[in-house]
Amino acid sequence: MQREFFASPDTHPQTAAHVPVRRLCADGWQRDAVDVLVEETPVALVYNGISHAVMLATPSELDDLALGFSLSEGIVQDPSEVYALDYEHGPDGVSVHLDIASRRFHALKERRRALAGRTGCGLCGVDSLDGVARCHSQVARGAPLLASAIFAAVKQLDRHQPLRQSTGAAHAAAWVNLAGDIELAREDVGRHNALDKLIGARAKAGADNRDGFALVSSRASYEMVQKSALAGIGALAAMSAPTALAVRLAEETGVSLVGFARQHSLVVYAGGEYVHMDIDPS
Repeated sequence: MQREFFASPDTHPQTAAHVPVRRLCADGWQRDAVDVLVEETPVALVYNGISHAVMLATPSELDDLALGFSLSEGIVQDPSEVYALDYEHGPDGVSVHLDIASRRFHALKERRRALAGRTGCGLCGVDSLDGVARCHSQVARGAPLLASAIFAAVKQLDRHQPLRQSTGAAHAAAWVNLAGDIELAREDVGRHNALDKLIGARAKAGADNRDGFALVSSRASYEMVQKSALAGIGALAAMSAPTALAVRLAEETGVSLVGFARQHSLVVYAGGEYVHMDIDPS
């Protein structure tokens, strides 16, 4: 089979399904209806013919997911080390086949990892505690981040989440510029997957992650901070809370970490010197 680098698996992937339901209320009211549910599909990432990771994901932008995962897991260091990518659809899910540089494949085999999913603790399949921490260097920082930009991005996020609006069950990760405008967003049933899709999409475009920030609709776990740091993202804003371990990693890597991001308030947990309040309280 001739492989085409980053070819899309489907022009219009099936990201949601219509399911008959019965709605009931405590006052005795009931009626039959049709609900829209987000799809989740087993997706296997196969490197040079060897299956490495299987995750449940929304079957859209799988090229972004595969590249972003490869970068944020340290499997490749640069998009140029992925030579080709194609898809194999089967009754049990989708296999994404990546041809990567031989030196990266050799390093991957040496890690002896057998991941079984990334939507829970985020460490499934790590074979030793040494495999947990993968980012030890400081992120290169750009211009400071203004609080008004975070407030503005939160106000916009709903408009960039059509899958969540229709199903109520999808996470989003968005790239926001310094002015607070959302330039790119990705959705997935898994929060880690949504961030990987965003990382992959920006890597394909050759984008610089130093100026701006990532906004996620979920909590900020250790792995979300680690993925951001490895992708060179200097600031991560989450709609929910971070974990204590995530805060410690953000402090170590220089990532500015914001939690409980709302339209009019936020909490800075790490890297506060890069987050400036620019609104006059009077």
